[in-house]
Amino acid sequence: MAKHGPGARKLYRTIGYPVQALVAWLVVGLFSALPMDWASGLGGWIGRTIGPRLGLTRWAGRNLRRALPDLDDAQIADIIHDMWDNLGRVVGELPHLQKISLPTPQGRVEVVGEQHIDSSRRNGTSCILFSGHYANWEVFALAARAIGLPYAQIYRAPNNPFVESLLHRIRGLDVSDTVPKGAKGARAAVKTLKSGRRIGMLVDQKMNNGIPVPFFGLDAMTASAPADLSLRYNCPAIPARIERLGGCHFRLSFYPPLTPPATGNRTTDSAAMMLAVNSLLEDWIRDRPGQWLWLHNRWPDA
Repeated sequence: MAKHGPGARKLYRTIGYPVQALVAWLVVGLFSALPMDWASGLGGWIGRTIGPRLGLTRWAGRNLRRALPDLDDAQIADIIHDMWDNLGRVVGELPHLQKISLPTPQGRVEVVGEQHIDSSRRNGTSCILFSGHYANWEVFALAARAIGLPYAQIYRAPNNPFVESLLHRIRGLDVSDTVPKGAKGARAAVKTLKSGRRIGMLVDQKMNNGIPVPFFGLDAMTASAPADLSLRYNCPAIPARIERLGGCHFRLSFYPPLTPPATGNRTTDSAAMMLAVNSLLEDWIRDRPGQWLWLHNRWPDA
């Protein structure tokens, strides 16, 4: 809409946003009417059937060839197929997120590495939890809350306020549990940490006003917030990885907190810490490339 005038944009918000929201409600209603595993399976089928035919898939192919140049065309096609299957499942699982995250003996989320969060969980101290758009990233916040580690999630708010309201309802999180990106959100994140609470963020997307940090050997504009906040407020930055184990079953793994550099130069230390963050994300993606969202415009044009 950036190329259209104020009148066209206002018309789009007036008519287009409600139509988008209606479609979103219908999709969520369909999947909510199905049992959890059926919803996940149907979403996966729709994703892998339609997704590879969309023009958007060109971004995934381009990114894969840049990041993993040793792959042949067949391997790239397999990863794209798996990516769309996973993305479809993410959509199908949306209305079932709270049930998926329940900490029951037959629960859908296996949790490992809890020793790395015990101090923050036991003492209620602040920390930064970071992950990426991997497997069903929507499970992350609810699963953490279910094991006694609630946090305020920093997120990019949808342009459509009706869709944002729907997502809030699906997630079942309080307003205080979400912090929108931007200047206002940055202030809220600082306030959250100062109050002794935890924050969580997905740090694998391109940020135009970030810093260039190698990612798969290519410079990628990267948000430095995890490192900046960790260094400034002396709170641990803890990696958290959510994996899809098959169907609607997941593993949430916590890793040792990253050790901040201590050269005394805040800019240098922040860049070094974000290099460690990107390296860790890269390892996760290489392990299960079909579970990452390759559709991001992650690297600038060559």
